[in-house]
Amino acid sequence: MVDKPSGSNTTSDPASAVPAPPVPLGELLIKKRLISHQSLEQALELQKRWGTRLGDILISKGWIQPFAFYRVLAEQFKKPFLNLMEIPPDTSLWQEEELDHYAEHLVLPFKYANDRLIFACADPSPEAIAYMRKQSKDAFDFVITSKFDIIWLIQREKNDYLVDYAVNDLAVKQPVHSAREVFTTGQLFSIYLILTLLLISLTLWPTPTLIGLNLFVGLFLFINFGLRLLFAWVGGDTRIDVKVTDEEVMALTDRELPTYTVLVPMYKEPEVLPIVTAAIRGLDYPLSKLDIKLILEEDDEETIMAAKELGLEGMFEIIRVPDSIPKTKPKACNYALQFARGELLTIYDAEDRPEPDQLKKAVIAFRKAPDNTAVIQARLNYFNADENWLTRMFTLEYSLWFDFYLPALEALNIPIPLGGTSNHFNRYVLKHVDAWDPFNVTEDADLGVRYTQLNYRVGVVNSTTYEEANSHLGNWIRQRSRWIKGYMQTWLVHMRHPIRLYRSLGSIAFWGFQFFIGGAVLSALIAPFLYFMYFLWLFTQTHALDPLFPNFVLYISLFNLLLGNGLLIYLSTLSVFKRHLHHLIPWALTIPFYWILISIAAYRALWQLIHDPFYWEKTVHGLTEFEHEKDSGHPLNEPKVEAR
Repeated sequence: MVDKPSGSNTTSDPASAVPAPPVPLGELLIKKRLISHQSLEQALELQKRWGTRLGDILISKGWIQPFAFYRVLAEQFKKPFLNLMEIPPDTSLWQEEELDHYAEHLVLPFKYANDRLIFACADPSPEAIAYMRKQSKDAFDFVITSKFDIIWLIQREKNDYLVDYAVNDLAVKQPVHSAREVFTTGQLFSIYLILTLLLISLTLWPTPTLIGLNLFVGLFLFINFGLRLLFAWVGGDTRIDVKVTDEEVMALTDRELPTYTVLVPMYKEPEVLPIVTAAIRGLDYPLSKLDIKLILEEDDEETIMAAKELGLEGMFEIIRVPDSIPKTKPKACNYALQFARGELLTIYDAEDRPEPDQLKKAVIAFRKAPDNTAVIQARLNYFNADENWLTRMFTLEYSLWFDFYLPALEALNIPIPLGGTSNHFNRYVLKHVDAWDPFNVTEDADLGVRYTQLNYRVGVVNSTTYEEANSHLGNWIRQRSRWIKGYMQTWLVHMRHPIRLYRSLGSIAFWGFQFFIGGAVLSALIAPFLYFMYFLWLFTQTHALDPLFPNFVLYISLFNLLLGNGLLIYLSTLSVFKRHLHHLIPWALTIPFYWILISIAAYRALWQLIHDPFYWEKTVHGLTEFEHEKDSGHPLNEPKVEAR
């Protein structure tokens, strides 16, 4: 387990001791008419409950402008206030490997004066003082500045370093786990050898070869169906289903909660910005303990302007990601991770609506989990399930995946392919494993497998984030192609050394990975051939295929066709019971048509893997016209929020 690094230092430095301010901060703010008596009383009451500093509360509630607050804070500590945008620091004093710690503690080395290292500090907390003392090694002093000055200045002055870290850190430190190399030499040789042997075999012994392929596919599907049934059976056990109770959440006090970083990566989505900011404000968590990063690409001026025009509270920070290759969500998250200050960290997509108590449940889940737990996955589902056929299919699929399969994978200790949102990370472990792979387009699925390989545990918590299901076919195809391409990348990366993977995971986890990650891709790719043979026989009654299906192969194929596919339809009907979405049961009968779409997306993904492996196909959000709450078992089918 990677623990939070300590900032303590035993060096005595009387000149650097910070005396208690003689005038209470609240009195100064009222004296300068920056807040009202009523606001101060409310803030002090919140301070008793939340256990955070008064300034953090006032800024997070939007009761005072940050720039004005930090001026008064400087007056309270009898220190100069500096606008770092006008009076920049001596950046030669900065250590690039400490940039993330500067952002975490909101301090920057400013200059040397009178044999002292002067820091610019936004929050002279005991932890910040200890960090400055540790960094100075000799006497130090500090001036006050705005936290936004520190964040913006680090981005402006050290952009090249930050981008290089975001893009190359994993590839340099753990090249074996990086998808930057799509196919290794060994993998290309293996593919070439298998295809060559297959062509030779088809030429010399066509019928036995095709029978062998039929047998392989039949056995693969048979085992795959069996594993899906096993996962649904294990995941349906109520003893592993509930992780955190409502009583445990109620017993949790705000004072004991850690700082929580929330990453919100967005690209050209100004219309959904009000939705996600409203959802975050609605979280049952002390606002002053939220560290929210709106991660926006620097060329996305429209969304940046929309964020500025919303007049967001001081807990929201805009992180502008420079334009660089690859232009992917994991690269953007790696960039923003260097500014994170929370002990725990999660990611929400722009259209997400997490349940209000999700962060608290994640905190409790970490406390109840083994020490080597690195991440807790919340469940995902959709608030517009009833919009059309596509959203209904998506909801059936996700209900089965997150409510049954993932809890089963956790119980069986099989690598969990994390979803792209609502993962709750131990930030220090995330940094320790070199964070996300910027070249993998399903970065969290890859990270979940990597965690398991490195002997970290991935858990699941009984809390749901509701998303917008894709209601437009073209948008759905693009999104699903990216997901399947990412699964291909993940399988290729972790199968570079199969024996090493087997030894690190063990037999159950290894084969679970093969069928749950690799099997999902293979099933989608072979399905069109099976459909073709079946419909050819059905409509023509041809006997041309009879030699390819001797009795033992025919029986397996018939079992898969009738019972196997019927079983998956049955599991899809089961998936609705935990969420009381019983009205979706009849739609499960149309699942085979949904699989055809998945196969189309799979071949599109295979083409892109070869020709454009790192291309991130943008999923357009805010397309739903679903406006009224349905009787769907959850209260989050709210009207669509429009940007004003």
